[in-house]
Amino acid sequence: MSWLKRERAGIKTDRNSRPEIPEGLWTKCEGCGEALFQTVLEQNLWTCPNCSYHFRVPARSYLGYLVDPDSFEERDAGLEAGDPLEFRDAKMPYPDRLLAAQRDTGMKDAALSGIATLGGKPVAVTIMDFFFMGGSMGSVVGEKVARSIERAIAERRALVIVSATGGARMQEGILSLMQMAKTSALLARLQDERLPYVSILTDPSTAGVLASYASLGDVIVAEPGALVGFAGARVIRQTIGEDLPPGFQRAEFVLEKGFVDRIVHRKQMREAVGGLLEFFWRSTRGFAPADGASPHADAPRSATVVSPGPAA
Repeated sequence: MSWLKRERAGIKTDRNSRPEIPEGLWTKCEGCGEALFQTVLEQNLWTCPNCSYHFRVPARSYLGYLVDPDSFEERDAGLEAGDPLEFRDAKMPYPDRLLAAQRDTGMKDAALSGIATLGGKPVAVTIMDFFFMGGSMGSVVGEKVARSIERAIAERRALVIVSATGGARMQEGILSLMQMAKTSALLARLQDERLPYVSILTDPSTAGVLASYASLGDVIVAEPGALVGFAGARVIRQTIGEDLPPGFQRAEFVLEKGFVDRIVHRKQMREAVGGLLEFFWRSTRGFAPADGASPHADAPRSATVVSPGPAA
């Protein structure tokens, strides 16, 4: 027998006997290229311990990082989008696209909203989920944001919105674009009521959402490295016919240009936003209206001015 066909003991391998390596144990960092154990990432709130790259996370995960533990009460959970335009993209009708996103994410739409406390202060909160059709803003997302604003006004709460979005949802056309006007008009009412609004920009925060409520916060906070812009860099480059500067549209770049107020690491976000709310809480006497008292029992009272006694 030819030695090329000879089988030697000890080197024969049964492919079926190889131990299976569980999937999902390691994740490659897109910032530094390091392979990271997922339990380490979870402990670091899905940020790289080496380069601080911030991974995108689902809305419910971010909720746990931001608000006080066990304080969240979801609202408007049953809202679902219709299909008034009977839109069909290159692959499937819009209702099928929604069903696929709902099955993959466990969400009804691309936003999670409700009430909670943050740093002990009452807030109305909406968090967008990029994993649901790119966090696109349709009628449901706009309505959840609008109801959060109305809830903040009715219950004298601060408003906190976390953006993670590619912009308006093309499948809803003009109905999606109208959410920009609706939410912006309600934010003007929130300002008239002397209630604070903190806008948190995560990667990405772009297009129609950025052109409306995401950029209207009393304080705008961004995560490190987040993409923040309206049109894409390629479109801008082709329009102006010039090369764009390094880091264009990243959080650090727009901070330098004055578009955002602070860049905060995700691990410090709860503390940072809590500190901002503490300032607003004290300056408004517990989110009290201009001509009334705060409905919150632990609200600070107005300072009592003691007039000096008669001169001796």
